[in-house]
Amino acid sequence: MTVENDVSVQDLAGRLPRTFTLGVAAAAFQIEGGLAAGGRGPSGWDAFVEKPGAIWDGHSPAVACDHYNRWAEDVRLMRELGVDSYRFSISWPRIQPDGRGAFNEQGLDFYDRLIDQLLEAGISPMATLYHWDTPLPLEHGGGWMNRVTAERFAEYAAAAGRRFGDRVDQWVTLNEPASVVLNGYALGTHAPGRYLLFDAFPAVHHQLLAHGLATQALRAEGVRGGIGVTNLHSPVRPASGRITDRAAAKVFDLMLNRIYADPILLGRYPFSLRLAKPWLRSLPRISDADLRTIHQPVDFYGVNYYQPVKVAAGQGTGDDLTVPAEAMIRIPAHQVPFEEYETTGFGWPVAPDHLGILLRELKDRYQDALPPIYITESGASFPEPEHVTGPVPDQQRIDYIAGHLQHAMEATAPGGIADDVELRGYYVWTLMDNFEWAAGYSQRFGLVHVDFETLERTPKESFYWYRALSRARKPLAG
Repeated sequence: MTVENDVSVQDLAGRLPRTFTLGVAAAAFQIEGGLAAGGRGPSGWDAFVEKPGAIWDGHSPAVACDHYNRWAEDVRLMRELGVDSYRFSISWPRIQPDGRGAFNEQGLDFYDRLIDQLLEAGISPMATLYHWDTPLPLEHGGGWMNRVTAERFAEYAAAAGRRFGDRVDQWVTLNEPASVVLNGYALGTHAPGRYLLFDAFPAVHHQLLAHGLATQALRAEGVRGGIGVTNLHSPVRPASGRITDRAAAKVFDLMLNRIYADPILLGRYPFSLRLAKPWLRSLPRISDADLRTIHQPVDFYGVNYYQPVKVAAGQGTGDDLTVPAEAMIRIPAHQVPFEEYETTGFGWPVAPDHLGILLRELKDRYQDALPPIYITESGASFPEPEHVTGPVPDQQRIDYIAGHLQHAMEATAPGGIADDVELRGYYVWTLMDNFEWAAGYSQRFGLVHVDFETLERTPKESFYWYRALSRARKPLAG
């Protein structure tokens, strides 16, 4: 039986609302290459990858998937895939090399061509303004630890809105500010490689401020598309019923989830921030004016869901996150595994049931302040060959996507545990194998296999499964 005739595909397609968006997501720095092409300036990640030992096996993003030159081929792949939408990111240093001042026409032209080709292919553009590639001059000035970066970001957002605002259907201001702070400024495992631990809090506030300022800037430019933000969210569970583990889980939930969503959706930092006060020596007094700026109305809220988190009190071993970090042993809490779940190539638990739980928790926490939700990233890496001659059999990825979509549909259907959540779409991470940050090319998340020597693209079996799912949906009336 082919995937097109698979009963499970037909059943799942029948559960999808007619207006539900099926998409794929990608990020500029992970796929474009061409780091010095077309007037692009360096980013903080360009500098970080040059540090010895920063990237797995010394892998380089200089070429990556060469999307900068092969973008038309990649749009054709998406058209064949049959997705409704493509969530891509605009490289800030490609269109504003210094992070301030003049804008680069060659960079703007590149995204003009990409957006026009997407629309011609019937694919809705969802543009992310920031997916971690801070222009290097701004990083040298303190990056997100400096309030000026938020102000510069608003200027960049306005320029993007002026140029692309008539054609982009959805705007995402920031991608995963939690990951930027935790990995980049607290633990040093991502760019810019700073080890500030809890002293990284200003990077939280300045990113949130950047979101608010960018939202204002886009609206001032009259963009026609909806505006939102996306963050990594994980349900956090204590490792045991002990009071110390429960307290550690609350602090983890606070630092991973609430200090980002609460200001955006409620206009205030969580009152429970006092739980972490002993460690937040850098916590400044936050002005009401800043909170009003952050608390802009948004048209949707993006959730990147990969895994739940289980937390125990006490220091860890330094291997608690994707990339081992000695700094982790200085934090008074650590992650422990979910023994009941299988794991991905990254060692993350495959727990689709927690997606519905997460949606329920978000609605309980934010009630009417919670906008419609898109799952803006969800996917998994699994071990796969570097070179292939035909479609890669990746049943684990098919099961992963199917399981997460199935649980999302059950949770939000009438009578489901999150039936009062308006879930509008699901974006698979990612279209094709790419440069996976500090993990280099060791983790393959794509629906399309990329041979990083020849750059040949080969659709995997999951590609054909996702295409079959898209084709099996009921057509919109009219």
